[in-house]
Amino acid sequence: AGSQCLSWTGLNWFFCSLPAATAAVYKQWIPNTNFETASNWDKGRVPCARDVVHFEKDKVVSVFVGSPHALTDMYLPLNGEFLLAAGAAFTAFDGSWDPGCDSGGTVRFADAEQRSWFDPTLWQDVLPSGELRPGGPIFSVHEERVPCRHDDVIFQPETSFRVNTDSSQPVIHLRSISVMGQELNTPSSWAEYLGGPSAPLQFHGNGTLQVTGTGCPDKSGCACGNTLDGPRICAALLRAPGRQCPEPACQSPLQPLGHCCGVCGATINLEFTPDFDLQKYQDKLIQELLSQPKYAGVQMAMSKVHRAQTFLGVVSRGAAPLIQIVLIDDRAGAQAGTAAEQLAADIMQDIAQHGEALGISSGKMEVATGSTASGQVGSHPASRITAGTVMGLLFSLLFLGGILFLYRKGKLR
Repeated sequence: AGSQCLSWTGLNWFFCSLPAATAAVYKQWIPNTNFETASNWDKGRVPCARDVVHFEKDKVVSVFVGSPHALTDMYLPLNGEFLLAAGAAFTAFDGSWDPGCDSGGTVRFADAEQRSWFDPTLWQDVLPSGELRPGGPIFSVHEERVPCRHDDVIFQPETSFRVNTDSSQPVIHLRSISVMGQELNTPSSWAEYLGGPSAPLQFHGNGTLQVTGTGCPDKSGCACGNTLDGPRICAALLRAPGRQCPEPACQSPLQPLGHCCGVCGATINLEFTPDFDLQKYQDKLIQELLSQPKYAGVQMAMSKVHRAQTFLGVVSRGAAPLIQIVLIDDRAGAQAGTAAEQLAADIMQDIAQHGEALGISSGKMEVATGSTASGQVGSHPASRITAGTVMGLLFSLLFLGGILFLYRKGKLR
């Protein structure tokens, strides 16, 4: 069955059709503005026949209606739309007894203006089938819980929504966006949707969403692309009561790139060659190490990041791509982070033995547990000649060459 929509701008109303629902995608928006969602109303319940429904005059809304409703009265905003499912309708209350609505009142629609695209608590990972991704040993740092530049985004079929796209970057790139079951995966199809009546009611803010239709082309992975909005992500995460970062059990917690909170455990930064395959290496670690019973309760995040580089610790020389591995565990007190530390040591040992074949040129590990302070505790090159050795030889040769030059010029005796 198809759907209908009833829209208005000022006093202009019109009807339109919506496409049937299809498949879901990778990261899914959680909240909605559906009429039948109890949390969307100030009284925590769906309006009933004796109620007067009140939409704020100056609030823009898009509201999906899934079933018929009888109401005493309804005040509409100046700009908004109702998306009517097949069979959905509004009728005037005829005064007959309604067992679920003994006493009427004014029921107000909640304000959805502050629901931010960059709030990581408002997104969830889904499988290509649309089902929730099952829990496991893999997690994401906070910046990557918001859709990344090569991700697919889904707004669930038969739901309405309103999302604030305020951003520190002018354009927010995505592979595709699905709305009302319609997957928009080309720049032209997305541009056509933006030109329709619903998009301005669903998306607002200074950030422009742009669909590219392309996934990550690099087998070593792609950086998420949310670094500029990192402060916005952390502010949204920690804004509400009860969302503060948990107090870490270690004295000097680690601060992984892209994560809002300090953690106890271990981080490993890998330098890699063109032969490195991120997905294959992650699968290898899961199968060979994380699946061992002694590492039950350990979780791992792995992704490509860009870390700022300096020369002699002073002069900036851009950002270098690295593979960041974050390991945390569920242990408490003095044992916090110790299982993650042991796993990190096993990973570093494997890199020393097999890193070159895996496309890993070097790895650096840092740990922070309940019984130790954080700090670099290991660094293994995957080949015998490291960059540091090469630089040392070059400086030695230059120094000796300078002495020889001065001696021949008679400056040194």
